[in-house]
Amino acid sequence: MPTLSELVARHTTCDPADLEWLHSLVSDWQLLADLSFADLILWIPLRDESAWVAVAQMRPTTGPTVYHDDVVGSIVAVGERPLIDTAWREHRICREGDPDWSSGVPVREETIPVRRDDHFVAVIQRSTNLSSARTPSRLELTYLQSASDLAQMVAEGRFPFPEEGPVLVRSPRVGDGLLRLDRAGRVTYASPNALSAYRRLGLHADLVGTELGKTTAALCYSGEPINEDLMLVASGRAPRETEVETGAIVVQLRAIPLIVGGGRIGALVLVRDVTELRRRERELLTKDATIREIHHRVKNNLQTVAALLRLQARRLRVPEGREALEEAVRRVGSIAIVHETLSHTPEEIVDFDDIADRVIAMTGEVSAANVMVRRVGNFGMLPAMIATPVAMVLTELLQNAVQHGFSYGSGTVTVSVSRTEERLDLVVADDGQGLPDGFELDSSTSLGLQIVRTLVVGELSGRLAVRPGKDGGTEVSVTIPMQQG
Repeated sequence: MPTLSELVARHTTCDPADLEWLHSLVSDWQLLADLSFADLILWIPLRDESAWVAVAQMRPTTGPTVYHDDVVGSIVAVGERPLIDTAWREHRICREGDPDWSSGVPVREETIPVRRDDHFVAVIQRSTNLSSARTPSRLELTYLQSASDLAQMVAEGRFPFPEEGPVLVRSPRVGDGLLRLDRAGRVTYASPNALSAYRRLGLHADLVGTELGKTTAALCYSGEPINEDLMLVASGRAPRETEVETGAIVVQLRAIPLIVGGGRIGALVLVRDVTELRRRERELLTKDATIREIHHRVKNNLQTVAALLRLQARRLRVPEGREALEEAVRRVGSIAIVHETLSHTPEEIVDFDDIADRVIAMTGEVSAANVMVRRVGNFGMLPAMIATPVAMVLTELLQNAVQHGFSYGSGTVTVSVSRTEERLDLVVADDGQGLPDGFELDSSTSLGLQIVRTLVVGELSGRLAVRPGKDGGTEVSVTIPMQQG
């Protein structure tokens, strides 16, 4: 399904500022749909204004939908939907007409012109399924009155609020709890869910008739400086969000000032009890901190092991033994680099380009020959379960290239990497003296290649190939699937 931006670019003459306004509207119009108990469709005129294209759609969570199928992308000619034409032409909300029975259920159609600054950019079609119509409760009447006020604000260009930041996915919704305030910030209606949230904060009286700002402050800030945002939100004077906390209870508030006809007539305050959500977030933060601390300690322990091996190597008089211990130090060091990186990230995922560059630098430092190692391409972000073995594989391949490919003279080792969503391709190529005669990977006695093969084939379910380079030297290619079982 095409996006709002794609449909606007394809069919209309909307400028970037108008498009941004529509994005802000659509990001927050679930509020209008829920208060209206109605489906919303956003229509924009085509370039020649001969027809309308539907660029966005929203269904209510508080009532039955009218449109079970998506209508985004549909085009209707001017004249087919008279209410849309009238709202656009006369710049007013249109509610006239009897319910439409063409779909088998009664549907009340309304249209709301969408204004930005001094011009109109679109029309909202509001369709209400009347099949379950009954005498509305006070809650439903409050919802409908609030929806009417919001619709008028859309038509006057006062909603969405340009000064309000993007609405969070976890912002309070209509069904979480709703308070309606008058111009003075007194509560005129409190939904059962909103009242329950305030009961958990410690309220024992009724909310209706109280000044929400003072009541909330008294519950949460006894003897402490009052949060300025709280008073702005709880009085309904600014379109903001805040949280209030007392003891272990956390309640989220979002204010929507109602400004109709140039004056503020009151506000809506959405209320959500987020106590359990915040508790789980704290647990996750604690868990993340613990994991990072474990990675930090593992890194320290590996560095200690590497230091002990390095000391032991210096005491050995046998060159082969010293060389074997130095190789072990490099292997331990490559694993320590991964754990050091993981100790600084909140997730089990690392930027492997930084690790690769550090492994490359480590290889260059211990090379006796004049060898330049360079990287071409990017590894990107890798999960820890892939990053650790890949770091060891890279360490071994670079060490083999430097140690066996350049026993004399100088040369270049190139680390080439490419990546897709499905796999990671790594090639380590050198322009050294090449493979020995009769080399076979399966029968090789090199410990480094055995480690690489075990990690690539056995642990990562990948493929490994060693072959002569096109222009001399040796080329080792590794292919690793990104989805590990």
